[in-house]
Amino acid sequence: MRNTRDFAVSRRTTLAGLAGATFLSTLPLRAFAQECEDNPAFRHGVASGDPTHDSVVLWTRIEPGQSDGDIAWDLARDLEFSEIVQSGATQTSAERDHTVKILATGLQPGATYYYRFRKGGIVSPVGRTRTIPAGRLDRLSIALASCSNFAFGFFNAYDAIAKDPEVDFVLHTGDYIYEYGADGWGGDISRKIGRVHEPAHEIVSLADYRQRHAQYKRDAGSKAMHAAHPFIACWDDHESANNPWVGGAQNHQPEAEGKWEDRRAASIRAYYEWMPIREPEWLEVKGRTRMQFWRSYSFGDLATLVTLETRHTARAKQIDYMDYAGKIASETDAAHLRDDVIGAPGRAMLSPEMEADLSAALSASVAGKQPWRLIGNQIPIARTPVPDLVAKGVLPDPAADPQASSEAKALAWKGKWNLPFYPDTWDGYPWARERFYDLAREAGASDLIYLTGDSHSFWANSLADAQGRPVGIELGTSGISSPGDFISSGFGPALSRALDRAFAEYVPEVLWTDNMHNGYVRLDLERDHGRASFVAIDTVLSPAYRVGTLRRYAVGKRDGQLALDLI
Repeated sequence: MRNTRDFAVSRRTTLAGLAGATFLSTLPLRAFAQECEDNPAFRHGVASGDPTHDSVVLWTRIEPGQSDGDIAWDLARDLEFSEIVQSGATQTSAERDHTVKILATGLQPGATYYYRFRKGGIVSPVGRTRTIPAGRLDRLSIALASCSNFAFGFFNAYDAIAKDPEVDFVLHTGDYIYEYGADGWGGDISRKIGRVHEPAHEIVSLADYRQRHAQYKRDAGSKAMHAAHPFIACWDDHESANNPWVGGAQNHQPEAEGKWEDRRAASIRAYYEWMPIREPEWLEVKGRTRMQFWRSYSFGDLATLVTLETRHTARAKQIDYMDYAGKIASETDAAHLRDDVIGAPGRAMLSPEMEADLSAALSASVAGKQPWRLIGNQIPIARTPVPDLVAKGVLPDPAADPQASSEAKALAWKGKWNLPFYPDTWDGYPWARERFYDLAREAGASDLIYLTGDSHSFWANSLADAQGRPVGIELGTSGISSPGDFISSGFGPALSRALDRAFAEYVPEVLWTDNMHNGYVRLDLERDHGRASFVAIDTVLSPAYRVGTLRRYAVGKRDGQLALDLI
């Protein structure tokens, strides 16, 4: 269990967690999860997502032995289903892995609904969903989640989101599943806590990806969170394989695992089957493919959220530091790597179609005088060059320690030459990042809030472009269960905290970071101000946990620019 002495428990959040103040308070969470597990037809629960002002996707999965014939569904105004507003029936089969997706249309904006599925006399657990508000809106609350690795622990942060009474919508910015096998990353922990990945091998085929999604959907916290709140999603890398780009992935070996295009297609098909998201033919913009998975959501006159696709439609290949480790002998060499290799013009991240849709959404938000514009962003966008941690006395010099780990050596090397922390993030694509910032500025939106996942750390960042002009702020969430990099690198709690402090002290765009805790970020927006709460849980090794708030920041505007102030 993680050390919790630095864990400032918020009484309000703790009471919310214990009380279960959403509709799930009518059914204790573990009992709710057991109801799903014992249900002979609907073991994976229910989910909703990808909402608009007048529609939402409803999802479930029926057990193969129960999937013949019609599956009925109901949508109601109340939990008791005394006021049913829509009903229907559909069918499924092995062709779609017995999953069910319904696009419920003709709904009222900003309305709460309850839904269920029925097969004969068997009724699914009840889910609650919302449509997106239209017109005047004074308040919006979004829970930001990322990086749920079944092998590393229980999805207690999902559990906490399910019980958070403030949350309107959940935004998941990727790594919803992980592709590793039972002996891969997290394997040792998974065997200790009984959460070994299924199938046992690394997932490659369509059947593999389906089985992995099914395992993740059986987690108790996941089922509760999906039932409690509508889900807005974008994918990152592990939904397919670690660090993909348009032509392959770091964790794909064609000689053993076949064509990358086949594996990617299998992963995307399973994702669409198992997630409450719209099929391309359900979109207003026609001609999109499943791979072009980005969305724009307009929350009344208050905010617009645009989710990105940064993996499969445009991304250039990542720079591999191992190719340069023995070639950097001077600052001139390092500058060449930073400016001419990593910073080479044309190293793209977003497709032209994505850029066009992004520009249109931001321009419409500015023209409509919405006060807030949000970006669902998979990977950190802040500049995070590693400071010289050895010279500053933060990191023991690996050169003086024959037992120093490869992780310590790599961190010291990046710090010595002031190189980007992660070449897979926007830091590894500075040309693409400036292109993004220029696009936003041309749309009149240099005040974006980037809601970010991927790094397994909390971040509060103040952003600027290459000329030092403010471009917005970044709120980064830690993993639902994936551990922070310093902790997983074996640096230990004391050094990991010291490294967090060093990044906040020496990296200009970083106000605060924490890689010690799992959890989520809740962003509460009102018309003239907002609040970002970094909500943490104290353990993922057991379903019993405590929840608290590490930090809160006020989100405001000064001189037309966004600012974060600790509260």
